[in-house]
Amino acid sequence: MTRMKLNRRAFLVLAIMAIMLLGTVCVWSESRQAAPDYKQLSLFRKVMEIVQKNYVKEVTGKELMQGALNGMLQSLDPHSSFLNQESLKELQVETKGEFNGLGIEITLDGGVLTVVSPIEDSPADKAGIKSGDKIVKINGETTKNITLIKAVKLMRGPKGTTVTITVMREGFRKFKDFTIARDVIHVHAIKKELLEPGYPYIRVANFQESTDEDLTSAIKEFGGDEKIKGLVIDLRNNPGGLLDQAVRVSQHFIDKGRIVYTDGRVKEQQMEFRANSAVKHYKFKLAVLINEGSASASEIVAGAVQDHDRALVVGTKSFGKASVQTIIPMEDGTGLRLTTAYYYTPLGRHIQKTGIEPDVDLKEELQKQKEQEQEEESKSKDKDQAKPNRFPRPTVDLAKDQVLRTALDWLKSDVALKQYKQEHKKKETQDKAAQADK
Repeated sequence: MTRMKLNRRAFLVLAIMAIMLLGTVCVWSESRQAAPDYKQLSLFRKVMEIVQKNYVKEVTGKELMQGALNGMLQSLDPHSSFLNQESLKELQVETKGEFNGLGIEITLDGGVLTVVSPIEDSPADKAGIKSGDKIVKINGETTKNITLIKAVKLMRGPKGTTVTITVMREGFRKFKDFTIARDVIHVHAIKKELLEPGYPYIRVANFQESTDEDLTSAIKEFGGDEKIKGLVIDLRNNPGGLLDQAVRVSQHFIDKGRIVYTDGRVKEQQMEFRANSAVKHYKFKLAVLINEGSASASEIVAGAVQDHDRALVVGTKSFGKASVQTIIPMEDGTGLRLTTAYYYTPLGRHIQKTGIEPDVDLKEELQKQKEQEQEEESKSKDKDQAKPNRFPRPTVDLAKDQVLRTALDWLKSDVALKQYKQEHKKKETQDKAAQADK
């Protein structure tokens, strides 16, 4: 495998990971002890004694302690949490690309359990769950004030068993129940297809251990620089994954300078990832597709190629998840997941909650398509049946996929990237002025 050129501190975190179910970027670290606040510890001990003596049900000291630890971390932000032994093991398994559940990437947005993206071809995807859906109940239990860990636990389970999630979506007049059967979730990193001779399409569904290797194999299969005139990399509904894989993918298209950097309070979290002269660099034209389901590692790639003027980024604004969680294993097999830094694009853009703005924003055009689809769904004879509604599900149907069609049109044109972006921005400004005049 290709070695990355990292600064000295970066080698302290060789196992850089993203939690595939939550779409966050993570690193692994060792625990450090802080000086205890003895007055607060004394108060905690007294409260614990009162609870154990007077609570309506008997509870163990271990249950109270782990609950207190999780509550402390959850009070910081939605992505910090205490990991018991089972949760820590699941986290290590998820990055291998297979687990049991519904196949939903989730986050807490303003305290509301929100779908980042359904994993492609998962039970949730096939049932019609969409990016941006608000999950208000799981098996009839409200998700108000729920933690991500508990939400994950409720939706995980043996293959064949079912979960009912109650969803509110833009355009819905009332909540809708989706009853979905759990299955083994196989996350396939790469899908590929030749759009036209010289113009391949590669769908990157997530960034897992084999993504970089699979991508380079696909490019080689299509003929590399010798035969490829222009490549489309589709990151729509890609919720993230392994950060080191996002860096390696970017390095194939960026031959110098910074890829991404992180900034936190401690020096170990202040890292920089740069282009690597030892890897294979491709020179063909490149277009990258994103949407509101593109998060974390996907935004690292999109932001890097955009800042370096290496690719045309087409679609709609990405999700906006740029926080780094450090996984700190403890001696008893438990661990902490703690937000320790934010990552930034090469030009220093901080995209947490703001996302990556595409060079060609097709939001209005896609909104019209979405409204038409919702209208057709509302006319369905069986309104109680959850209809598959996968907009804007990645597709290679050029007649239906305007984002892909726009990208391919540019790849086939003789217009240079910088010129195309300038012309598009000028036209966009003129269109806005015309709308204002009306």
